[in-house]
Amino acid sequence: MTGRFSGAFPTIPDRNRLNFSWLLKLRWAQIAGQAATILGVAWFFGMALPFGPLAIIVALGILSNLVAAAWYKNQSAVAEWNLAVVMAMDVALLTGLLYFTGGSHNPFSFLYLVQIALAAVVLRAHWTWMLVALSLGSFGVLVAVHQPLAGQEILRDQGTWIALGVASAFIVHFLRRVTAALAQRERELTEARARAARQERLASLATMAAGAAHELSTPLGTIALVAKELERSLMRNGDASLIEDAQLIRNQVARCRAILDQMSGGPGEHLTEGMEAVTLADLVRESLIGIRPGPRVRLDVTPGASTATLYLPPRTVVQALRSIVNNAQDASPPDREVLVAATRTGAKVTIEIIDRGLGMSPEVLARAGEPFFTTKEPGRGMGLGLFLARAVIESVSGSLRIDSQPGQGTCVTISMPAT
Repeated sequence: MTGRFSGAFPTIPDRNRLNFSWLLKLRWAQIAGQAATILGVAWFFGMALPFGPLAIIVALGILSNLVAAAWYKNQSAVAEWNLAVVMAMDVALLTGLLYFTGGSHNPFSFLYLVQIALAAVVLRAHWTWMLVALSLGSFGVLVAVHQPLAGQEILRDQGTWIALGVASAFIVHFLRRVTAALAQRERELTEARARAARQERLASLATMAAGAAHELSTPLGTIALVAKELERSLMRNGDASLIEDAQLIRNQVARCRAILDQMSGGPGEHLTEGMEAVTLADLVRESLIGIRPGPRVRLDVTPGASTATLYLPPRTVVQALRSIVNNAQDASPPDREVLVAATRTGAKVTIEIIDRGLGMSPEVLARAGEPFFTTKEPGRGMGLGLFLARAVIESVSGSLRIDSQPGQGTCVTISMPAT
């Protein structure tokens, strides 16, 4: 089972790919800011700038980002050195812009800090220190060699203020977006691990159930045979009450064998059952066949949802839905109905199973769905129904959520993709 889910986990290349996508967006904003700054300084302050070299450097930035974006679309994984190369290129382009606009005296040399801050977040230590060394070396070159810019002293204070604001805005915006995206990826990773753990436990339960069914089939067969012989013997003696007892034993043994047959294939059946196309209305109606007569179950399928088609293992999903409906009946008073509502929103269908019971406390709700956890009386359940139902629903790319308030009943919401 572990091998089936190993590919679902985000890996280091996925993290680098995410960082590369944000780096491309940042570079477009950086290029736009460079062009706007050059034009603003020339037009609003009337300073003479070397437009030819500056335009070439900005064009190189545009061309390099177009090439990087095209390369990124064709790559399934991004290496960390790819990020380092692009960021080193940005340091070189910034150095070129500063060389023609006053060198180390240009207040926009603050922007070196942007590259260093980003490297500290997205790169490992050795790449970060290499970028720090490149930035320090580039600034040192600008101290020694650069083209002075006439009238630069007039705008030094204003330029420093603007440069500090630009650098701060870039750093805060990018770091917040990247950290938020990485946090989302970590949450997805945690959920994927939890789903894999549930599937592994489900497979273990299937193996255990199949073994128990195999071991119990022989003694149950013996009991059935002896009960049949006993019934025949009692029929010759004419004792009606004992005959009924023998028939009851045979019926209960037959029921036990049916349950064992279901155990041997039920929990792991979705791993082998074929996928079929089924409408939502048929799926929900089938899940209500065989449930107890009370409390009454009311079915409400909206017109738009009745014809929605799902691609899934129907028998396994029907068993999962039926198990949740049975739980809702157990929780509801005899005179209160259970509601099963089905709706469709876009490419997703939603099934809500609402009972009118006592609800669950926050402590019980936090453990609902754990294997072998149940609040039912002994002998009425093993605490596996909800656990198996969640595993089945998640195996078809669906989700199961439980909402409950003490004294207000419980709502189980199942969402699945429609074809």
